[in-house]
Amino acid sequence: MPGSGSPAASLVGRFLVAAPSMPDERFQKSVVFICKHDDDGALGIIVNNKVEDLPLGQVYKQLGIEVSEAAGARPVLFGGPVDTSRGLVLHSADYKRDETLPIDGGMALTASLEILRDMAGGSGPKQAWLALGHSGWAPGQLDREMQDNAWLVVDGDAGLVFDPDFATKWQRALDRLSSGGGLKGRFDPASFSHQTGRA
Repeated sequence: MPGSGSPAASLVGRFLVAAPSMPDERFQKSVVFICKHDDDGALGIIVNNKVEDLPLGQVYKQLGIEVSEAAGARPVLFGGPVDTSRGLVLHSADYKRDETLPIDGGMALTASLEILRDMAGGSGPKQAWLALGHSGWAPGQLDREMQDNAWLVVDGDAGLVFDPDFATKWQRALDRLSSGGGLKGRFDPASFSHQTGRA
């Protein structure tokens, strides 16, 4: 739509939590941290799904970068189904390069080999995940999915983003709805219907 400006409400720095009825199996029980959301669409990183059998050390080895055993044991995130051969680093905002995209809430996104070298050498960000792939939406696509109740929006939190306990992140993100969103008690995913009131 010409002249429509930016999206009604930018979701940058917030989580999209897959509703229990999420129709797209690639995103079921996903927690997506939104890094960019504007007229060109949206980009996010799934923060509760790791690439199986691919520790960070293996990526470093393929790139010819030396790294300590402890750092190399960290998992690599499956950031989403778009461009899965490309790595993006979601990290704390204490690190910045020219190509770094700052994100609300004290985080940033950098896509460069240099950040991986810095991480391996101990001069990278305090907290970071390497993600292969990302989640992307064309202009207006995310807004439509929100209207279809595929996603719940939860305030972003660096603690949850960088927590290595992937198995409980989805439920903990849902629990944030009940603690800060005016709902009483623990959020019951079964109470959320995918049905909308369309005539």
